[in-house]
Amino acid sequence: MTIYDISEKAGVSIATVSRVLNGSSRVSEKTRQKVLAVMQQAGYTPNVFARGLGLNTMKIIGILCADSSDLYLAKAIYYVEKELKARGYGSILNCTGYDRERKAAAMEMLLSKKVDGILLLGSNFVYEKEEANRYILEASARVPVLVLNAALQAPNVYSVLTDDLRSMEEAARFLLEKGIRDILYFYNSESFSGRRKLEGFRKAMREAGVPEKEIRLQFYRGSHEDIHAMTGKLREIYEGGFEFRGLIAADDVLALAAVKYARERGLRIPEDLAVIGYNNSMLVNCCEPELSSIDNHLESMCQHLAATLMGVLEGRQMPREVYFSGELVKRGTTP
Repeated sequence: MTIYDISEKAGVSIATVSRVLNGSSRVSEKTRQKVLAVMQQAGYTPNVFARGLGLNTMKIIGILCADSSDLYLAKAIYYVEKELKARGYGSILNCTGYDRERKAAAMEMLLSKKVDGILLLGSNFVYEKEEANRYILEASARVPVLVLNAALQAPNVYSVLTDDLRSMEEAARFLLEKGIRDILYFYNSESFSGRRKLEGFRKAMREAGVPEKEIRLQFYRGSHEDIHAMTGKLREIYEGGFEFRGLIAADDVLALAAVKYARERGLRIPEDLAVIGYNNSMLVNCCEPELSSIDNHLESMCQHLAATLMGVLEGRQMPREVYFSGELVKRGTTP
């Protein structure tokens, strides 16, 4: 389908379609939405990025992340920028925070800079409700949008992600096979990735015959840097009458808090408490014994993300979704 077909189906001029693709303010919102709806229905991938074949390109990629102080996101930024530089591209980074409106505003800012593509680093950019993702769909009508660790099925949107559901499911099965059934799942995110991890843990526990009401979950809402608060939350659970022999955490920081909690209570690791983290970050070496953790192959994902973007910019057909398998790296905190 071409811009001419879009024009005909939407009942507007070619010039109007062009204005929509280029983000012009000379189009009413009603008309813009009508044109975008036709493009989405037809699976149209706009060819505005083909300007890279000529002179009208800045060779700049926009990068959005929620919080660069997060170890996972900081590493992702490093890996992605390294790959872009190797391919002759610069980047503009904006740390948006977690508010949707700020994310949408940051997206518009990057588009105004005439970037060649946008990378969304982190699963919190994709929402459960379709309407909340409109800011991504509107951006993808103008430039390719690539998402790290979340999936969104839409024209000109490409996703590279870990199979978090299966990874978490396999971690829970590992402890179950070791005879540990009193397992606590300790998590701190309800993002796309967070929901998949939670689903994987629930699935493994249900298949092991654990009744739904006995599946133990604990959500932590505080700062991702406040390990003392995380430890306090685990202490509250114990004081509330639940003794857990295994703990699987949604990231390595939460897992470190579990190791600290065990030390405070005089528990032996892994004999009295087995602990598994997630991300296989540098933190796995910051406790004794060293932390077992799920390696989500972040560097490989970021390399693939950059390679996919380059392929799209060169006009090649690229896969819309690529999943990487996580791997449980066993160390001293598991039997």
